[in-house]
Amino acid sequence: MDYTYPYSWIIPLIPLPIPMLIGVGLIVFPTATKNLRRMWSFPNIFLLFVVMLLSVYLSIQQINKSSIYQYVWSWTINNDFSLDFGYLIDSLASIMVILISTVGILVLFYSDNYMYHDRGYLRFFSYMSFFTTSMLGLVTSVNLIQIYIFWELVGMCSYLLIGFWFTRPIAANACQKAFVTNRVGDFGLLLGILGLYAITGSFEFRDLFEIVNKLVSNNEVNFVFLTLCALLLFTGAVAKSSQFPLHVWLPDAMEGPTPISALIHAATMVAAGIFLVARLLPLFIIIPHIMNFISLIGIVTLLFGATLSLAQKDIKRSLAYSTMSQLGYMMLALGMGSYQAALFHLITHAYSKALLFLGSGSIIHSMEAIVGYSPNKSQNMVLMGGLKKHVPITKTAFFIGTLSLCGIPPLACFWSKDQILNDSWLYSPLCAIIACFTAGLTAFYMFRIYLLTFEGHLNVHFKNYSGQKSGFCYSISPWGKEIQKNKFSLLFIENNNEKGIFFFLNTTYRIFENGKKMIRPFISIACFGIQNTFFYPPESDSTMLFSMSILVLFTCLVGIIGIPYNQSGIFFDLLSNLLNPSINLLHPNQNHFIDWYEFFINGIFSVSLSFFGIFIAFFSYKPIYSSFENFNLKNAFFKGGNYNTALWEKIINLIYNWSYNRGYIDFFYRISLAGGLRRFAELTHFFDRQVIDGIPNAFGLISFFGGEGIKYFGTGRISSYLLVYLGFVLVFIFLLFYLFRLVF
Repeated sequence: MDYTYPYSWIIPLIPLPIPMLIGVGLIVFPTATKNLRRMWSFPNIFLLFVVMLLSVYLSIQQINKSSIYQYVWSWTINNDFSLDFGYLIDSLASIMVILISTVGILVLFYSDNYMYHDRGYLRFFSYMSFFTTSMLGLVTSVNLIQIYIFWELVGMCSYLLIGFWFTRPIAANACQKAFVTNRVGDFGLLLGILGLYAITGSFEFRDLFEIVNKLVSNNEVNFVFLTLCALLLFTGAVAKSSQFPLHVWLPDAMEGPTPISALIHAATMVAAGIFLVARLLPLFIIIPHIMNFISLIGIVTLLFGATLSLAQKDIKRSLAYSTMSQLGYMMLALGMGSYQAALFHLITHAYSKALLFLGSGSIIHSMEAIVGYSPNKSQNMVLMGGLKKHVPITKTAFFIGTLSLCGIPPLACFWSKDQILNDSWLYSPLCAIIACFTAGLTAFYMFRIYLLTFEGHLNVHFKNYSGQKSGFCYSISPWGKEIQKNKFSLLFIENNNEKGIFFFLNTTYRIFENGKKMIRPFISIACFGIQNTFFYPPESDSTMLFSMSILVLFTCLVGIIGIPYNQSGIFFDLLSNLLNPSINLLHPNQNHFIDWYEFFINGIFSVSLSFFGIFIAFFSYKPIYSSFENFNLKNAFFKGGNYNTALWEKIINLIYNWSYNRGYIDFFYRISLAGGLRRFAELTHFFDRQVIDGIPNAFGLISFFGGEGIKYFGTGRISSYLLVYLGFVLVFIFLLFYLFRLVF
């Protein structure tokens, strides 16, 4: 261990050569670099694999000895000011490095096939490598200034990757929205860092904790200013981890490639805010009321994200709101002081949500093989259904990820979410009730996604899948469903601008499920040689399925570190050592041991909530319903009864409109912030043009017209000048006489 830690500084730099070499190759040998573009994926994955091996070794050392290694060197020294750079390796940093490297490897392996046909293949991998470098530098930073530098680099990479398809206006707008929203949090983070430096005179974590603790104990600090600095620090985490009210950028960020959503917006970058709060948690605990505010933001976010995911049609956007809700669980746990529960849920959620996003990418990839590239069709769950027959591996992987996020044992998220729910009852019954209610909502909207996507029947017209804008066929399902015709039927099919007449007599035709297309053999007889091809969504490539399969293993097995065997059991000690905080956190929820009986009772309650949500989802979205819009509340809930359903339907419609319109938060920001700023800009523009510029312009006009008027008196005749002079003298005498009369 002693020989490994001194070389840990190389961890963030290992992936960096890839973007540098790609850039040099595109400048010096552009043709050869583009022709051999797929060769760049192997060294990228290999270098990240090296990072994973180093991180696993360091984590083993952390579990065995729970040691902390920190090394710094001076970057600049000026009088009393000294800025140091370095690296910090502790349990938090090592587990974050493992998370980044493992998910990163699988996403890169997945992306090699997913992005193969994209013209920006090299640009994609260079962005990904630079993002990995920035994220690794962030989690191993030794002070707040170093964190802020890598914080901004992570934000820049996110901006580039969200707007990867920058030729699409919606993607360009999404990356700008993410950039502007995160600038709000980043500016608050910078102000908080500077404020803490003004109080303590240091940027180092341990110095900050010790100095602030001493100042608070001796009552030698302005509590209002200290609290404001802490809130500003937390603002950065709110924006980066998509907490309310700075969450609006995350759903729009789904306009980037799906592997980006899996790596950045599910497992790593959005976890940076959770990491920052966890790193600064010893500071937040010292300051009064900050922990309550953190838990308040967490509880609002988890409820808000769950409700906004209920009626979304885009599969990636619905998963994005799910990510927002789960990040709220982590923030709630940190606000309660449940350090281990928050980081444990960070780990389990990262693997489960990465699996779900890669599964959604596999679905989109399969749908694009049918409809072409069209987010309105390939990502719209309302246009899906019945996919389980044609993408069985993707369906199984997505189903496991769905069960995990719903909190079904023995999958990963059950152990971490159950621990958060148990701690919430000790912290606040109101928070616990909201958290438990949201757990049921999570099961509902996750199974809504699964049922709309994989179950049921074809929900879209066949012409959308065959690629024929005018083609129409109702005699055979493109999903391979057998349909009987009991009488003559006349059907017109247009294929390549040629029409044919088909006659069917009690015949069953079927598309074979072991191929991507089939040419109907009877057409050559009945249609005078015209052939028509039918498609259905194919299963994804083996490289994509391999990444998903590994994530399935993580989803099934990573929760084992949280099994409460007993107070001295190997599994619970593994969790305690792996997620051991750098500084002891004195909180009633920390190191809370439970026995099997208590765990079993608590687990029954949380699992019952999940099964109730699953039951409601199945009852609402079972295969006979293709979408929520076609859901008949009266027939479904009150069939055969004498109940008045008007109020119930209004409530359901209100919830649906609230969720579908994103809680009207974007509309509010557009009216109040964007509209207000625009009106303020128009007002300042009017003031600048009419007042600031108007005053000198008015003097100019007065001088101009005055000169124009006076020049007509310059005739050159002395008699005219004398007449004007006498006129002014008479006016002056008249005014003088008038004033004399007023005075005397």
